[in-house]
Amino acid sequence: MPKLADDLSMTLNTRLNTLSPSKIRAFDAKASTIPGIIKLTIGEPDLNTPDHVKKAAIADIEANDSHYAPQAGKPELLKAFSNYLKRSINVDYDPESEICVTVGATGALNDVFMAILNPGDKILVPTPVWALYFQLIKLTGAIPVQIDTSKDGFVLTPEHLEEVLNGEGKGAKAIILTDPSNPTGRVYPEETLKGLAKVITKYQLFSISDEIYAELVYDNNVHHSLSEYIPERNILISGLSKAYAMTGWRLGFIAAPSQIMQSIRKINAFLVTSVTDNVQAAAIEALNNGQDDPLKSRKIYEDRLIFMKKGLEDLGFELSTPQGAFYIFAKIPDTFGQDDVAFANELASKAKVGVTPGRYFGKGGEGYVRLSYASSTEDLQEALRRIKKYVDNI
Repeated sequence: MPKLADDLSMTLNTRLNTLSPSKIRAFDAKASTIPGIIKLTIGEPDLNTPDHVKKAAIADIEANDSHYAPQAGKPELLKAFSNYLKRSINVDYDPESEICVTVGATGALNDVFMAILNPGDKILVPTPVWALYFQLIKLTGAIPVQIDTSKDGFVLTPEHLEEVLNGEGKGAKAIILTDPSNPTGRVYPEETLKGLAKVITKYQLFSISDEIYAELVYDNNVHHSLSEYIPERNILISGLSKAYAMTGWRLGFIAAPSQIMQSIRKINAFLVTSVTDNVQAAAIEALNNGQDDPLKSRKIYEDRLIFMKKGLEDLGFELSTPQGAFYIFAKIPDTFGQDDVAFANELASKAKVGVTPGRYFGKGGEGYVRLSYASSTEDLQEALRRIKKYVDNI
């Protein structure tokens, strides 16, 4: 086995030394070693990709579509995403110059951060949030400024944003907003987004809206986008992973004004050349002929949310009013203290139920755990029974 030359060992990218592997993934890997455990740790739909979408990919392979696709995406797919945004949030994006197809929403985040952030730039990150944001931002040399939203009901208010912009976040270049939220499941009300848009404009920020869960909103709530109010500033990121149960297909997209999209497309081409042909064919089918697919998924997830919400509240957990995505962010009952890492480890080892410690999602997550209800209904029922037995025996 080759060993790296000693004179090269200290010449690697030193920025990587400031980054840590995903604690969420590490905890999930540890929990996975426990025999018989039910894992509610990862946002992985148990549903299958719709058959007509799979057939479209197979047909594309059989048609020998095996050559380089256009670097920003196939024209048919760019058009399909443009139509999707028009019908869902009533915003017009030019498929020829304002949309880019990416390798998942994670690829989209990399493209955007690399396109707009320079070393030393500040970007505001309301927390708790999907922790990968922090590492991707740091890779560019920029500085993530966490905004703890726990006292605002896990929804950043315009007043809180302005306070941060006159304090720790003074001089920030951008803000990223996840809506619906991972891990809290919160959905931003329209009036709150309008207020945030005014502050973002006043302080001349870029806004980045991660809307990967946009199709999964429950209880008569409605998803709105910053692109409805400040399309000239907003960079919208989304994809098909969650609503279409296509996590493994790795298909995302970005929509933004053409001036910044030129840079985003350049970065995307440098990183991946182009997205896989048959994956794009599947996405075209999903968007053009599968508009009812997310509705079916939404009904399943909403039924699971209602079941889990009642069960956990009956056991003394306080919930952060989940309204979308497929997560519950639950405050640990006072009986167990506020060490969410210790509680999650205990629950895994003694009850054989895996949940994710809240502090892994940034400031404001301490004392909470995240549970994913993207697992099967049968697993959720059994997990709740195990949690009840564990709680009752303390």
